[in-house]
Amino acid sequence: MQTLANFGDGGGPGPWILLFPVIWALVIGGGVVLLRRFVWRGRRGGPWRQSAVRDDSPIAVLGHRFASGEIDEDEYWRRLSVLNEEFGRKGGAAQG
Repeated sequence: MQTLANFGDGGGPGPWILLFPVIWALVIGGGVVLLRRFVWRGRRGGPWRQSAVRDDSPIAVLGHRFASGEIDEDEYWRRLSVLNEEFGRKGGAAQG
């Protein structure tokens, strides 16, 4: 241990001291890689990227039926008001 503390003529720790920041960078980088690979894997996109209405929700099905012409506009708005009361969108629904 004395040889590491007094490198050369006893003029300080020497060039091996540069190894500690490299080791810390590897430890932190490895931790980030492990977190991204195993813990954060299922959270891609996050809640801010998810749409307000899922594709399999009743509101989305109603929208698809209206877009394909199965129901008319009056029926769409009538059913949408019922669905909004039942399944409700947070922050207020569009009224028409």
